[in-house]
Amino acid sequence: MSALSDNFVTFAILAYLVAMIGHAVEYALGNVRTQVATAAPVRELVGAGGGVVPTPPAPVPSPPTVDRSAGRARLAGLIGVGATAVAAVLHLAALVTRGLAADRMPWGNMYEFVLTVTFIGVAAWLVVLWKRPSLRKLGLFLTLVMVLLVATAELVLYVPIVPLVPALNSYWFIIHVSTIVFASGIFLFGVVPAVGFLMRSGYEQGKRSFPYTLAKRLPGAAGLERLTFALHAFAFPIFTFAVIAGAIWAEAAWGRPWGWDPKETWAFISWVVYAGYLHARATPSVKRNVATWIAVLGFLTVLMNLFGVNIFFTGLHSYGGLD
Repeated sequence: MSALSDNFVTFAILAYLVAMIGHAVEYALGNVRTQVATAAPVRELVGAGGGVVPTPPAPVPSPPTVDRSAGRARLAGLIGVGATAVAAVLHLAALVTRGLAADRMPWGNMYEFVLTVTFIGVAAWLVVLWKRPSLRKLGLFLTLVMVLLVATAELVLYVPIVPLVPALNSYWFIIHVSTIVFASGIFLFGVVPAVGFLMRSGYEQGKRSFPYTLAKRLPGAAGLERLTFALHAFAFPIFTFAVIAGAIWAEAAWGRPWGWDPKETWAFISWVVYAGYLHARATPSVKRNVATWIAVLGFLTVLMNLFGVNIFFTGLHSYGGLD
């Protein structure tokens, strides 16, 4: 089962790569439309001597027609969506087989945690895409994130299956880790439209330098900003519950609910930053791009808690599995 899980991860990365290429082709071709000029009927005018003088035909633009490249772009985008769905199925199969091989939930180390968080992110993306197909071009950036994180998990973070440390053998393991994983996955997805909004907003304001030109074919900035807010507003209460559940579990396991362990500290920092984003978003005097930058900062603190704390710090939450 463990080897099968590893193979599923490899195939999922390849499928995400195919999806990224498909979305990139769609993004490059775009929805190009052309106008074909057609000659208007010849009109006849009566000249001064009573003769009929034909006027030269004037070109009249026909209604816009979709260029062939637009059809190819749409096909590439649909291939990207299909490959993303296939990758998500392989991703889920990797988690299930890893859990069966370990005889536990597959959240015991950084490798398993990153695999689960990224799966939640891509599953949320597919649900949103099903509801709002107009967001399909955002798939290029989402699949890029998937390729980078899942490949990092396989190439850098991979560890063999080992039993859970004694402190994790509790029903709170399911409650706390499942909610923190779910919220982190939504935050992962949420940072994609957040960055897209920042680039698209600049492009709509007339900025034509890098990276704003990357947003030329993204959906409108207003829609991306609303999606960013909706995802964070949905994930934040779940993240709050996860932090509270972790404190209750710490009281049962270590005799104190909070000890400013590095991971606890960074979880609190993440909570404060995301709370600040939601407060800024609800404050009319705060510009939307300023609030969105706070959301991006929040995800950077999540990455710090996931990678930085496990790699650079030692504490009671040092379950990364890396030497």
